[in-house]
Amino acid sequence: MTDVHHETVYFTGRVQGVGFRYTTLQIAKEFEVAGVVRNLADGRVHLEVEGRAADVAAFISGVEERMHSYVRQTERTAGTRAPRFSGFTIQ
Repeated sequence: MTDVHHETVYFTGRVQGVGFRYTTLQIAKEFEVAGVVRNLADGRVHLEVEGRAADVAAFISGVEERMHSYVRQTERTAGTRAPRFSGFTIQ
């Protein structure tokens, strides 16, 4: 199987209890991406997403734009790997 672009993103700020994960899921439906979004015990939101690089970048930009008033900091790491996700889910 062909490798896909993968990014791990951590959002810091007032990102829990504001519909962040649900909004991320809705935005994911607009792009050909797969992955998962989850709350972390330390108050951050963790996003893992994979797909074509352009789709992943546009998706993350969409999340940042829609939720910008809640996000204080975004940490991103990117690479390529074999696909691990089927669809996009909230955990």
